[in-house]
Formats: sequence, C-alpha cells, structure tokens
Amino acid sequence: MAKNKTVETTASVAGYLTSITDAKRRKDCVDLIELMSIHSGFEAKMWGAGIVGFGSYHYNYESGHEGSAPLVAMASRASAISLYLSCEPDKKDAMLAKLGKYKMAKSCIYIQKMEDIDASVLGKMVKASVAYYQAKYPG
Repeated sequence: MAKNKTVETTASVAGYLTSITDAKRRKDCVDLIELMSIHSGFEAKMWGAGIVGFGSYHYNYESGHEGSAPLVAMASRASAISLYLSCEPDKKDAMLAKLGKYKMAKSCIYIQKMEDIDASVLGKMVKASVAYYQAKYPG
C-alpha cells in the first residue's frame, strides 16, 4: 500500500510563511494560523511541504488504508488560501452561510483574503472540526 505523502514534519512554520512572497497573502496566513491555533487549542505544525496543520487524528479505513491527518489545516496555494475543515453537514452548511465570500471544493474551502470572511464564524468552524474529528476518531 502506498505511503501517505502528507505527514507531520519538523519543518519550520515560520520558514513556510517566509516563502510566501506576496506580503498581503503572508499576513493573511499569519492571521489564519493564529486564529486556528487559538480555536483549535493546538500548535501549528507543518504537514508535508505546504500545509500548516493543528492537532492530529489517526484514521483506519475498512480498506486497510490508515494514517494521520491534522484536525484542521490551511495552505497558501497559487490561486487561493485553502482551509481544511469538516463537521456534521447540517452544522457546516449553517456556518458556511455566515462565513462570507469563499469557494468550495469536495473537502476544501478556498478564500482569497481574510477581509472576505467573518473570522468569528471561522473560529466556530475550527472548533467544530476539532470536535468532529476527535469524536469520529477517538484516542
């Protein structure tokens, strides 16, 4: 079975932030990391080369595939900032309705800048994601 590409590393979060050349995007990422750290209760750590994650959970699927993933995470990508969050669908839809301007993919929320979203709603989403994964994958 293939190994997971995105695993927790000892790379520097500060070094990752320094690599973001756009000053505004870098500032938004710093603010997101602070928000996610406060609301998750976990320290920021690098996952792979380009994802900043908070906390972790271990999953083991019926297929036999297993690994670890961050409870919540973010990444600066070429076209947007990706937010990796999850919770019960009914809660997620209600919070997304209040979040502000974003785009959604299968499991990612994409934002352009912090001013486009309501940070207090994002904080609630971070807390909900942590609770969701900790309940789904205890221990």
